[in-house]
Amino acid sequence: MKVIAKTENSDIATVYIAKYPDGKLIEFVESTQPPIPLEKKWVLIVSTLFGCPVACKFCDSGWKYEGKISKEQLFEQIDYMIARRYPDRNIPVDKFKIQFARMGEPSLNDAVLDVLEEFHQRYNAPGFLPSISTIAPIGRDMFFERLKDIKKRIYKDKFQMQFSIHTTDLTLRDELIPIKKWGFDKIARYSEDFYQDGDRKITLNFALGEGYKLEASKLIRYFDPKKFVIKLTPINPTGKAQQNNLNSVRFSDVQFFEIVKDLKLNDYEVILSIGELEENKIGSNCGQYISNYLKECPKLED
Repeated sequence: MKVIAKTENSDIATVYIAKYPDGKLIEFVESTQPPIPLEKKWVLIVSTLFGCPVACKFCDSGWKYEGKISKEQLFEQIDYMIARRYPDRNIPVDKFKIQFARMGEPSLNDAVLDVLEEFHQRYNAPGFLPSISTIAPIGRDMFFERLKDIKKRIYKDKFQMQFSIHTTDLTLRDELIPIKKWGFDKIARYSEDFYQDGDRKITLNFALGEGYKLEASKLIRYFDPKKFVIKLTPINPTGKAQQNNLNSVRFSDVQFFEIVKDLKLNDYEVILSIGELEENKIGSNCGQYISNYLKECPKLED
């Protein structure tokens, strides 16, 4: 793996593009959350696939799919970022989170589970918090069963599980995430066994676009507010979102306040994950940096 490009705002995020001898590209990210100091929180975001076959309507990762990233290639991304700050692999960060949520749907790659199994054999990181963000594709039940076993054996309450939902309008959800995936009922059944007393709540993530429905009355049928938290994020201005004319709801709009009010009336904890505007400028959204890089360097794509 050779890092061939980097874009950064050192106070917020650094995005790397790496190239392999066969020409395949990946991107990975390290970020902080001002004003929280690095020793309190440090986040790494790694790619799990070369591109992504899901091709969500607002994600730039679906520009091309070229296969799965191996366990060794996953660790290479992690090693590269850790070595820059903690070359002895002792990571004294209170909350050291690795999100398997960059390019690629993580549940399509069993190597993600191998990394989770072996992580503590390679690094001394008492504050390690792994995070899986998934759309839960149909046909990957064995992945999710093994993930549940790993979480219970190794990580217990130090695990962050997230399902990307985006809207309670099922027709629109199928348009935004154009593959077969678990319905709300199956996500709820799986989560009932995944969640144990004392765990972090399971996150239901909604990237809110203009006109998207998010009705608490439809969520409450399946998702217990004692076990699930709702995360609201904007749709980032990726090339794919612009191409598909998808605009983010404004967090100052009446529609947004009504959604939050409705959720809270149903006892849901609501997290607003707005991020820094600077992240859009440096291209730190999924697949955005590679997509921009290839537009500027068309010979590389050839």
